[in-house]
Amino acid sequence: MIHHGGNLSAAKATFGEDVPGGWIDLSTGINPVPYPATALLPEALNRLPEAADEEALIAAARGYYGIASDAGVIAAPGTQALIQWLPYVRSIGRVDVVAPTYGEHAPRWADAGHTVREIASLDEADADVVVIVNPNNPDGRIASRDTLILMAQRQAARGGLLVVDEAFADVAPEVSLTDHAMDGLVVLRSFGKFFGLAGLRLGFAVGDTAPTKALTDKLGPWAVSTPALMIGRAALSDTAWQAATRARLIADAARLDDMLTGAGLILRGGTDLYRLVETEDAGALYHKLGKAGILIRTFPAHPRWARFGLPATEQHWGRLAAALA
Repeated sequence: MIHHGGNLSAAKATFGEDVPGGWIDLSTGINPVPYPATALLPEALNRLPEAADEEALIAAARGYYGIASDAGVIAAPGTQALIQWLPYVRSIGRVDVVAPTYGEHAPRWADAGHTVREIASLDEADADVVVIVNPNNPDGRIASRDTLILMAQRQAARGGLLVVDEAFADVAPEVSLTDHAMDGLVVLRSFGKFFGLAGLRLGFAVGDTAPTKALTDKLGPWAVSTPALMIGRAALSDTAWQAATRARLIADAARLDDMLTGAGLILRGGTDLYRLVETEDAGALYHKLGKAGILIRTFPAHPRWARFGLPATEQHWGRLAAALA
């Protein structure tokens, strides 16, 4: 079983449904202050997505992500759908996944019949397909653009593929490869995390035109809903909201650092959307905070690790400070 954040139902079953002030979910890396999606026109829910709507979204994505003009780009109902289908547009072969990382990559390639190996760094990579999350989840580790470009060139020369999952690159745009179209490279971008609209289900694949075209065929028609096309276009075009949000996230991440270190936790890394800490017994910390109605993320393979997302309100900040005291 793959463990993910956001399983609030399981936490309620363990600790109880009724919590004074309600539950606080800090178990994901989703922006807790979402983009203010405006009310949709009734026809947005009443008609199939149209090609013009998708083209407008793709144009907004090209601008926001700085996508090279000759790169392929497709929209999907969430990055997870792309992670599920990408293994099926490659011939069966060997896959290296830089780990520890997001837990869906390795098993999805294995499910499709590939031979999968988890490696500690790109220096060990020699497979037909290499997968890396950058910035990495959960520790925020960053591989440089130059390193990744060289790896993509090497993969292209041998008929291979480099997959870079940039789910959290909105808060570190300088590391992104979306502006670098080339053979042998596919970049995955998640919309819901930075814009705080994970339930909308929207993501993008950018890069080598052959695999992106094959992914389009796998996803089929009307893959992205009309509401997602409309809200996605608006959010990707709203530069003022994006700038204000990046500034707020930087400040909130620094505030969270002070709170966590003040509680005796050791910072291991993260991004401006989450922080990874080390403690003697992450399970005990999980249960302590769970009893206070605060859900955090733990990692069965790393019993000293815990990940904290950002609180949404001053009340949430206060409750976290009190629970950590």
